[in-house]
Amino acid sequence: MKIAPADEVKESFNQYLKQCAESPVVIIQKGRPVAVLVAVVDVDELERLVLAHTPKFRRLLAAAERRIARTGGVKHDEFWAEAEKEQ
Repeated sequence: MKIAPADEVKESFNQYLKQCAESPVVIIQKGRPVAVLVAVVDVDELERLVLAHTPKFRRLLAAAERRIARTGGVKHDEFWAEAEKEQ
């Protein structure tokens, strides 16, 4: 993993894009990490990465987990029976 100041990354962005193919590049500003450059290996991985860092999506998942813990959720067979009804 490489650590680089934001000003340096701005000046040599193409170089850092190439470097992030080897390992993530942590971008710092005023001595604190502010971003990470990560290479995209495939589109599915990009979607998971974006969703994992989307606050609204994370809140939805947390609410669903609480609901499942409280109610026990829906059984596998019940879920698919309902899905078939809706088609």
